[in-house]
Amino acid sequence: MTWLSETRDSYDKIAAGYADETRDLLDRLRHVRAGVVLFADLVRAIGGGPVADVGCGPGHTTALLRELGTDAFGIDLSPAMIEIARREHPGARFEIGSMTDLDVADDSLAGVLAWWSLIHIPDEAVPGVLAQFHRVLRPGGVLAAGFHVGDDAKIGTEPTGAYGHRRQPSRVADWLRAAGFTVEAQHLLNPDEPKPGAILFARRPAASRGSGAHATREAGQ
Repeated sequence: MTWLSETRDSYDKIAAGYADETRDLLDRLRHVRAGVVLFADLVRAIGGGPVADVGCGPGHTTALLRELGTDAFGIDLSPAMIEIARREHPGARFEIGSMTDLDVADDSLAGVLAWWSLIHIPDEAVPGVLAQFHRVLRPGGVLAAGFHVGDDAKIGTEPTGAYGHRRQPSRVADWLRAAGFTVEAQHLLNPDEPKPGAILFARRPAASRGSGAHATREAGQ
């Protein structure tokens, strides 16, 4: 898929600068940090377990999740990002991989964090990615997805130059429900600013509800 290779190459090129720029990002963006804290709380509330930070970049959010008491590991498409993450956060596990085909066992995770990483997935590929998240989460597992809000179908993102997408929370929520998730909460970030964001918290139900979720899961395999 061309968009996958373009995204990987874009992040490989700017990996070092991106790592420096985002090192204190969660300290500067307190509302975004609060979303990470809430996600960790939700994971601990179900007894903990492995957590995948999918699209982890240089691993700063993965490291925070571990500080918050979760068994977090990172996955990223960019080998350069993973190299930096391993060097800067040696106590955590980081793997090269794609959210379109996660090398993670079925029903094995307590949580999946997709922190502004779904923005690079084209509309037609989002259902398959969410099916992957549903597959790897155990029943009752938690998903948190952060993303840019808007109606632009395809935009250039800084500083990578890779194409990204702005989406309305209602659309992302509909995709989540179609993939078999229960949407539990929606947080809007900077709704009065030119570049708003949103975080959706969802859960794989403890018991499968109907054939729709099962069919979506199979489609992602």
